[in-house]
Amino acid sequence: MAVDMEKVKALKEKAVQIRKDMYVTTNKIGYAHLGGGNSMLDVAVALYYDFMNWSPEQIHDPDRDRFVLSKGHCGHVLYNILVDKGLYTHEDLWNGYNKIDGRFGMHPNMHYIDGIEASTGSLGHGLSIAFGMAVAGRVDKRNYRVICMTGDGEMDEGSIWEGIMAAAHYQLGNLVLIIDYNKCSCMGPVKDVMNLEPLADKLRAFNWDVLEMDGHDMEDIVRTLHSLPPSDSQTRTKPIAIISHTIKGYTMLGGVEGTAASHLGFVPTEEFLQQCFDSVDAHAAEK
Repeated sequence: MAVDMEKVKALKEKAVQIRKDMYVTTNKIGYAHLGGGNSMLDVAVALYYDFMNWSPEQIHDPDRDRFVLSKGHCGHVLYNILVDKGLYTHEDLWNGYNKIDGRFGMHPNMHYIDGIEASTGSLGHGLSIAFGMAVAGRVDKRNYRVICMTGDGEMDEGSIWEGIMAAAHYQLGNLVLIIDYNKCSCMGPVKDVMNLEPLADKLRAFNWDVLEMDGHDMEDIVRTLHSLPPSDSQTRTKPIAIISHTIKGYTMLGGVEGTAASHLGFVPTEEFLQQCFDSVDAHAAEK
């Protein structure tokens, strides 16, 4: 399908901005899960600024699309998007992140933060929550889409595969699973910890439609998302899985890109922050 390259350009610029905002936030708050945050960020930007039927004015609209970030330790990516969308200020985030009386926990809490659909972070639970939302859409005869993002390490959880099996059995065509396949968990390379391959074939064997994309190539992301069929909870019968091939710690410095060492990151000085900005710009130029 043809892709609007002006849209792609705007989304790439937005991803650069949000990635820099994420580094600034990390500098202000001390540390964050930058490895998985950097791997998922481009896809999150495409979802929130282009693909999903979602806006700050719609956060309570029953027909809005739902996004469930199962890998909740990367909630800081969503926080920076919500700030950019005007729901909060940078100061709200910087002053309220991971503090006893702050609303922005290291893992997102839907009761504290408008725009967060589910409290997540206990890995393996997000897909089951998304499953329930998709079932509710069918029961209520609404055609919203439910998108759940998991990490690849999280795919080791048995509850994920129960959700995959159940979604196919109940024919939830309004459910999309995006796997942030950065090939590395906090414990090391996924292939060594618990090899997922052949991942696409496994998902197809569970009766899911499967797509694959480069999760750092905005043109490929936009093309893949817009190739999805309309979300019709009443007639479409197969859930969709998108395997998003990414790099853990994408743009991170210190030789940690693509390694488990990127899982938790620090931006200790203004000088290092500027170096992070330069890395973000360099990576954007390559794509």
